[in-house]
Amino acid sequence: MTPASATDVPAQPTRGPAQPARGARARQPSLSQLRAFAAVAEHLHFREAAAALGMSQPALSGAVAALEETLGVQLLERTTRKVLLSPAGERMAARTRTVLHAVGELMEEAEAAQAPFTGVLRLGVIPTAAPYLLPTVLGLVHQRYPDLDLQVHEEQTASLLEGLGQGRLDLLLCAVPTPKTAAMGYAQAPRILEVPLFDEDFVLVTPDDHPAAGRSDLPRSMLRELDLLLLDEGHCLRDQALDICREAGRAESGSVTTTAAGLSTLVQLVAGGMGVTLLPHTAVRVEAGRNESLRTAYFADPAPSRRIALAMREGAAREEEFRAFGDALRAAMRSLPVRPVLP
Repeated sequence: MTPASATDVPAQPTRGPAQPARGARARQPSLSQLRAFAAVAEHLHFREAAAALGMSQPALSGAVAALEETLGVQLLERTTRKVLLSPAGERMAARTRTVLHAVGELMEEAEAAQAPFTGVLRLGVIPTAAPYLLPTVLGLVHQRYPDLDLQVHEEQTASLLEGLGQGRLDLLLCAVPTPKTAAMGYAQAPRILEVPLFDEDFVLVTPDDHPAAGRSDLPRSMLRELDLLLLDEGHCLRDQALDICREAGRAESGSVTTTAAGLSTLVQLVAGGMGVTLLPHTAVRVEAGRNESLRTAYFADPAPSRRIALAMREGAAREEEFRAFGDALRAAMRSLPVRPVLP
């Protein structure tokens, strides 16, 4: 009896290039067939390839033969002594490795999706909230969600909504209600789901010699005559301030002649005696607390306020995760001068 060869190649009749069966082109190779071929291409040894995959040699040989039949291409040159890749097999082996690698990445992504608070989270934040809320957000993520890859984008509301609709952003931290995106010119505006976090009062920031400086019972009616400084067009805080003034009875003709691109510039204008401005309470310590020429004044109840929420696309695949994130964030922000709001 002749001893078995070192490669343990299953005895098969010599044959020419595999010919596709009738209708074979309509069939697709299976992942098990691709894995079998990739293992043989790597080891050039049926027994070692079968051991690496944890399958029998006959099953491995059958999977490779089935792949050849499906593709209509001879992948291996079989003899009683060795296994070689055909010229087509050399090219197909590289393609097969690419496909299997992509499938592996797909499975890893699916596993990450099943495990909340992992992978990438692209968070958009409005400029009038980012400097004052992000320390709390980043601290929460660092402590509770170390596997979450948080990517922060600071943009004005219109840009954030556009990014959410296009899939460029996953979640927004912004003032609500958000503008009607369809009315802002977006052809395919997403339906927005808002998860409220907190309400915060507006505080009047004045020069230290202003008649309202230091008061804690300002009536809203005072806003009718004040020289009010606002942010540039496009900031939602500007629109909110104008709405508050209209509700207080300020005439539409009371135009604003000086504006600023950010809250830091606004308070510098106030310090220079050019007027007064409204700041969200969370911004007061950072923007006004470091300048001795500025004073604050608080409105009588009910004070004008804004609501901050998380906003996501309606039906978002990660909605449950985002809601849980909102619950954790709401609790973490209790140390700020805000009033938490339950959804």
